[in-house]
Amino acid sequence: MAIAKESLFNAREFDQSLAETKNPLPLFRSALQSGRETLRQKFRDDGGAAALVTAHAWLIDQLMVRAWRRHLPLLPAGIPFALVAVGGYGRGELHPASDIDVMILLDRNDPAKTRSFIETLVRFFWDMGLEVGHSVRTLKDCVREAKNDLTVVTNLMESRLLDGDEKLFEKMRRMTHASKIWPSRKFFAAKRQEQITRHHHFDDTAYNLEPNIKDGPGGLRDIQTISWVTQRQFDTASLHDLVGHGFLSEEEYHTLIRERNFLWHVRAGLHYLAGRREDRLLFDHQRALAREFGYQDRPGFLAVEQFMKRYYRTIKELSLLSEILLQHFDEAILARGRAKTKPINRRFRSQHGFVEVTHPRVFERAPFAMLEIFLVLQQHPELKGVRAGTIRLIRANLHRIDNQFRKDLACRSLFMEIMRQPRGITHELRRMNAYGVLGAYLPAFGRIVGQMQHDLFHVYTVDAHSLMVLRNLRRFTVPEFRGEFPLASEIIQKLVKPERLYLGGLFHDIAKGRGGDHSELGEKEAEAFCRLHNLSEYDTRFICWLVRQHLVMSSTAQREDISDPDAVLRFAQQVGDQEHLDNLYLLTVADMRGTSPAVWNAWKGRLLSQLYSATTRLLRRGIAQPVDLKEHVADLRKSALEKLGTSGLPEAEINRFWQDLDDEYFLPYDAESLAWHAQAIAGARATDLPVVATRWTPEIGGSEFLIYTPDRDDLFVIMTAGFDRFNLSIMDARIHTLRNGFALDTFVVLDHTGQPVSDPRALAQLQKAMRDQLLKPQPGRDPQSASLPRQMKHFPIETRVLFSPSPKGQLTIMEVTAQDRPGLLYQVALALKQCRVNLVAAKVATYGERAEDIFFINGRDGLPLTDKNQLASLETEIVRRLEPVPAKTETRSVEF
Repeated sequence: MAIAKESLFNAREFDQSLAETKNPLPLFRSALQSGRETLRQKFRDDGGAAALVTAHAWLIDQLMVRAWRRHLPLLPAGIPFALVAVGGYGRGELHPASDIDVMILLDRNDPAKTRSFIETLVRFFWDMGLEVGHSVRTLKDCVREAKNDLTVVTNLMESRLLDGDEKLFEKMRRMTHASKIWPSRKFFAAKRQEQITRHHHFDDTAYNLEPNIKDGPGGLRDIQTISWVTQRQFDTASLHDLVGHGFLSEEEYHTLIRERNFLWHVRAGLHYLAGRREDRLLFDHQRALAREFGYQDRPGFLAVEQFMKRYYRTIKELSLLSEILLQHFDEAILARGRAKTKPINRRFRSQHGFVEVTHPRVFERAPFAMLEIFLVLQQHPELKGVRAGTIRLIRANLHRIDNQFRKDLACRSLFMEIMRQPRGITHELRRMNAYGVLGAYLPAFGRIVGQMQHDLFHVYTVDAHSLMVLRNLRRFTVPEFRGEFPLASEIIQKLVKPERLYLGGLFHDIAKGRGGDHSELGEKEAEAFCRLHNLSEYDTRFICWLVRQHLVMSSTAQREDISDPDAVLRFAQQVGDQEHLDNLYLLTVADMRGTSPAVWNAWKGRLLSQLYSATTRLLRRGIAQPVDLKEHVADLRKSALEKLGTSGLPEAEINRFWQDLDDEYFLPYDAESLAWHAQAIAGARATDLPVVATRWTPEIGGSEFLIYTPDRDDLFVIMTAGFDRFNLSIMDARIHTLRNGFALDTFVVLDHTGQPVSDPRALAQLQKAMRDQLLKPQPGRDPQSASLPRQMKHFPIETRVLFSPSPKGQLTIMEVTAQDRPGLLYQVALALKQCRVNLVAAKVATYGERAEDIFFINGRDGLPLTDKNQLASLETEIVRRLEPVPAKTETRSVEF
């Protein structure tokens, strides 16, 4: 996109009008608005951000210099001065809403003589529509502040004289040059640490749901860091000069500029869309930008996902180029003395602690070395990484990883050897992915690189998630992390072939984004890999089974009543044996933890461990020998009585309490919980009613409420209204009706941050508040007044209600899928009451913006629901109550 400067600003006409007016402000304001509107229209028509940012800076130059000169009569004669552009404006790069930073440079400052000029000038800048950031400095100020502040010296490096005393400006440049302050060695070390700190702020990943295109890893700030170091070391701001110095190839330079221009394009679009400076690629803007940039939905692949895939691949490419350049700088600037070279084998050696090839044609002569190098890094933990020149050679030879390469015995053996190493598997697979080797060797993996799933549940790209799952699996093996997941750490030590588990983790989501069932498609990819790599028939079937069934344990634990022996039996029949169960449990925990930091919590961990333990017991006894319910209940009662031995409660009172309960009451609880119930209720007097007890134990994963009160039709509504008012989320609910007309209900809840309430004083306050709620019921919050988080407003979920009979036919299962929101269960309770339906149990699961809740219900007669009209009425009532709350946002039409 070429922009004719005359179309932005007609200098002759402007200067003539300026000379004729006594009120110049409207003229400046009109010229700025007209020029910016022309730029906006050019961007909309042609989309060239590189021309846009330089043309915008030129436009601002014309107006600022003329405004400066217009105000010069206010400055006393004889004071050397200069108007200097700094920062991005100093580079001559201005995005639509970027800061316009200027410095008024003085030889010496006399505030009494300069204050009026500066204040009037800056006020004029703002009045004409420029958001100016300004500083006033003398030469001594520049040197002093630059010595003490890395940001200041960086700004001064990028300074550009707009108008004024050229000699004064050049003197400032000399006094702040690398030969005077911040020599390149010190400057590079400081900038490198600054970048590391900045990357830590973004969790060292660019693969965030709402990435920052300027400051995030691989973003524009990383390119600027390269430019700053180049300027400090070589006295040039031109990135192309890095080619002449041997730091970049010509092809890499063009890649760097192409990807930078793409980020400029995105940033300019963001500024126009937001109507202000915005560097975060928020959900608010992702869909709109994808549409404006011409992306269109395809089957199984949304336009916004295509756009974000392009973005993430750009960031990946820039991150790698940044790594290459910074390593070059490290050797050229920081390294001292003669390089220490240590041979490793015929193809590799260590140089400055980094592995490099012994000859530039190693990968041409022995292509398998492109896999071997990662094995070398695993086997030599003293190595810090790969030398920049060798990274460049790997990338230049990626075309050699073809079908013949994949079929080569040496290559297949090397890859499996990498997967079997005792250390470094995650690090090296991530490095292989960064260099493009993993996607070339496994083409199916290459297709998921940068693939984002546009929801709040998956916060990483599919490739980053898969490697995060692998990292979580490897973390189970590290002794210092044993305390995080003791059960998983114990199980993984017993695995005969952990590489099967790692391959299951690598392949479990490899078919995402293709449409269809990714588990089935992934199974086919895993089978092809296993057969190509000569794995045994048993190992092949084992890995394929893990990929195909990787969701079944999570689904069973969160969607079925795992206190029901029949549910456990069905799951055990799917698993088959202990070896499959062990691997599936480990993969499930790693997968759930690797989806999003917000997805995992202790409650989900407890569900999985409960299912694992129950299935293990069943497998040891034998699937053909189901649990004897009477015997199981008798064992639970006996164990609970033993725990109550020191409570002072007579055994006769406890048994009288239990006589009013069915056997089904005992199944969801362990002996410890049953003892807690009995102790709170069995000895209660009439004046103690209603009984409310709370507790928190780390093993439960949530805060528990026990409620014992006379039953009534609207009891569930009253209780859920209370939890809603207390801002607590119900994760599990068990409703028991006793023969004496009382209700015994238990709840597991989390607070609004997804954490259990563990403080004893807070639990005591909640216990009292719930008792007050039962005695004097108050309604829950108005759903229209409950505001949704900003991100959720962009993911409306259609409410769906499905009914099915329970496996035993005694209950009706109601599955509700809806947008997660405060008070969801309270609204369901109101619908159940309205339709005269009883709740027996509830299981709540949240996946990002989507709630998938399971309710076990029956009619007032205690029988499953069979009346189609009643089911239809219940569905209609739930859908009505759970309609997504409309976003209360200002509607504004924005055109590029």
